[in-house]
Amino acid sequence: MDELRFVWSVEFWRMGLYWTLSLLYSYFVLLIKNFEWPSSSSSSSAYVRRSLESMPTNPVCVITGASSGLGAETASALAREGYYVILAGRSLDSLLKTIQEIKKKNEDAQLTAFQVDMSSILSIMKFANSLQKWFMDSTLHPSIQLLVNNAGILATSHRSTVDGYDEAADPGVVETNIMREVPPRLSRLAFTVLRFLCLLKSPKDGVESIIDAALAPPEASGEYFFGGKGRTIKSSLLSFDVGLAEALWVGSMKLFRETQLKLQVSMDA
Repeated sequence: MDELRFVWSVEFWRMGLYWTLSLLYSYFVLLIKNFEWPSSSSSSSAYVRRSLESMPTNPVCVITGASSGLGAETASALAREGYYVILAGRSLDSLLKTIQEIKKKNEDAQLTAFQVDMSSILSIMKFANSLQKWFMDSTLHPSIQLLVNNAGILATSHRSTVDGYDEAADPGVVETNIMREVPPRLSRLAFTVLRFLCLLKSPKDGVESIIDAALAPPEASGEYFFGGKGRTIKSSLLSFDVGLAEALWVGSMKLFRETQLKLQVSMDA
């Protein structure tokens, strides 16, 4: 019954259509750019990853949703590149298991775990305080050099966070646990179709664009990495809308401060 209600909903078909079309368009742009590279300017070529060996201490990276799938693969890859990786997620047990798995492959990996629910501002505030204390007790530079936001779900119905906001996520282009809330038969069918269309990557392949962005040279700021191998494509027109970006930032900060104030009042009461 859940599958039928979900499949026949307008939201399902709208998401499925636009998601698939956006992926097709991105791969089409990447294909065209591949043909243009031999005769194009150097600005169109792939970016070469930087090495972190010259840095005096390991730069710190925070990865949310790091207990499995793409988040875990990102943690493993960045630890291998020389980052001190902080894994953040809802289940501390799952995070510790992920650290154990990474350590089996890379004994020198620098990793630690923090429990946080990214849909709860109170949990985020506690995480920030714990992280600050952790920095004070460590010998690392007291700043986060890289943040990889990877937490998200694809739910079959409307949901609100504990703070009363819509719970939403971008499904992405990698086969992870994003569909864990979707009925199993439907999620298996969706993954099968997307793999058949060559639109879905494994976490091992999907992490390449993240590593490209993390290790890109300073002049690559603002680029949209897609397809791995240091390649980039032009992102959507909306992503260049400075006014929209400012409105999003101001609106987000306003909501955060309002919720923060409410939480402070409730704790003082």
